[in-house]
Amino acid sequence: MGARVTPVIVEQQETSVPMYAIVKTGGKQYKVAVGDVVEVEKLEGEPGTEVTFPVLLVVDGSDVTADADALGKASVTGKVVEHTKGRKIRIHKFKNKTGYHKRQGHRQKLTRVEVTGITK
Repeated sequence: MGARVTPVIVEQQETSVPMYAIVKTGGKQYKVAVGDVVEVEKLEGEPGTEVTFPVLLVVDGSDVTADADALGKASVTGKVVEHTKGRKIRIHKFKNKTGYHKRQGHRQKLTRVEVTGITK
């Protein structure tokens, strides 16, 4: 039987985690970083309008902010890029033996937002 050799970590590199935040809008939560373009539920405002989102969590490297008092000062700002529609969803209702068919479609209205800043 051979002896087991355990590897020795000589130098450990720190992985740089970019600053990101978890924001809530339209009943959903999104992970965003500066420069990201996200599609959210339709927001009021023309393209080019500045919007702010409520922050649930901020991560800056190894520093995680989840305290309600600190998050009250934090904010995520973005710029409305455009208003779009989501993909078409087809709904088909059918009842057996009666000949009942109902077809319906839906396209959700969305807004594309570019994240311009995260402050802690």
